Amino acid sequence: MNRYMVTKPGVWTGRISGQQLYLHEKVKCINLEKENKDKKKAIAFLGYACDVGIKRNQGRIGAGKGPDAIRNALGKLPNHLEKNVDFLDVGTLECQDGKLENIQTHLSEKVALLLEKGTFPIVIGGGHDIAYGHYNGIKKYVGPNTSIGIINFDAHFDLRSDSNGGNSGTPFYQIAQDCKIDTSTFNYLCLGIRWDANDRTLFETATKLGVDYIENKDFTMQNTSIVFRKLQDFITNVDHIYVTIDLDGFSSAYAPGVSAPSPIGFSPNIVLKSLESILNSKKLISIDIAEMNPKYDIDNHTAKLAASLVHYIMHAI
Repeated sequence: MNRYMVTKPGVWTGRISGQQLYLHEKVKCINLEKENKDKKKAIAFLGYACDVGIKRNQGRIGAGKGPDAIRNALGKLPNHLEKNVDFLDVGTLECQDGKLENIQTHLSEKVALLLEKGTFPIVIGGGHDIAYGHYNGIKKYVGPNTSIGIINFDAHFDLRSDSNGGNSGTPFYQIAQDCKIDTSTFNYLCLGIRWDANDRTLFETATKLGVDYIENKDFTMQNTSIVFRKLQDFITNVDHIYVTIDLDGFSSAYAPGVSAPSPIGFSPNIVLKSLESILNSKKLISIDIAEMNPKYDIDNHTAKLAASLVHYIMHAI
């Protein structure tokens, strides 16, 4: 059984100013299933507490506790949002029965609902199987005649076959197969791909599906002109952009608390510069952050990195 849980305000903690100087003082925890009033100019934080897909993909489990770890780190950060912008915590989806497909469907419904209410969703996981449910929610909202471009910051393509069921390594393959069925275009750009993190068949699948990517060795601040050109070409050809950030793409010096850590990953600086370019396009519709695993974090480094990324995005949109 999947459970929808309303967030207890006590999860959000930090300095007390009495002036909403910190995000824990700004956030409003609501029950999305009972909230009927439309929220304009709102940012919605939704948790995806599921690591079933990671377990199926033979990764290190523990990411099910990722959403609250990021909430705790984010609440301590300063609030620079305008007073007329609501910052909402709309709860967490939890997978209790091991049925990944059910919680992905549940997630798609929640994302579509948030977009219908005029809010900007920030979804926090949990395994990267978050992407399949998230994308389907966006697709449900925008309709069949609108193109969605997926930009994935990741060391992995996550294009494994789902012939034995979906997992954290299959979401973009599943999306590609759905696109074939409904004859829509599969628009997928992956930034930070590592040769030592993807086998030969995954590169062959990426080529077959027309996936665009930049290898990790080229996804650096020294190559910003190449990165920005690739981003611009990709963004120009779609109506909306969905961004998904897999924390295991970062070097483990920045993100040790993930299911598949690596010292040879990208840096936060190039991700922030890329996000700036994406945000400037005004096409970003939704974003998620995946694979936060507090079980293996060191001094909350990964949670703080994820929180800083969310902080940057929510103040820039």
